[in-house]
Amino acid sequence: MAGSSSWGSALLHISPYAFSAIGIGISIGVSVLGAAWGIFITGSSLIGAAIKAPRITSKNLISVIFCEAVAIYGVVVAIILQTKLVAATNQYSADSMRAGYALFSAGIIVGFSNLACGVCVGIIGSSCALSDAQNSTLFVKILVIEIFGSVLGLFGVIVGIIMSSQVTWTSS
Repeated sequence: MAGSSSWGSALLHISPYAFSAIGIGISIGVSVLGAAWGIFITGSSLIGAAIKAPRITSKNLISVIFCEAVAIYGVVVAIILQTKLVAATNQYSADSMRAGYALFSAGIIVGFSNLACGVCVGIIGSSCALSDAQNSTLFVKILVIEIFGSVLGLFGVIVGIIMSSQVTWTSS
């Protein structure tokens, strides 16, 4: 009885569909959290800097759009992961367990890379707004850095798609 109460035994008795659903939820939920956090950071600095230089408001909205893209990455990957779910005859087979863990891992990777991406883009967008209020020639230079920061989310999306590409559920 002592061997059946370990964490490994508990994880083996959880349905792979539960792991898949949690991974899909983490993918979309944490990505939206990253986007919201980035918008909060960027937006507060943008509003504050717009008091000194009102001209920056419309130009610096691109930073908010970059943060929104992070949420869209999570939604797209959640849809892709959802399409990978197929009814299996034996849900506890090795292929089904591997598929559940793969979708769970892909969701975690996408969610947390987009969380980091959202915070990164938010911080860079904040500095872009504050710098643009002081010196308008810095806008394009910092915008290029912001584009590089948003690529972090794309890396997570690519890794998530690669991880979920070979998912097969046991159907026989």
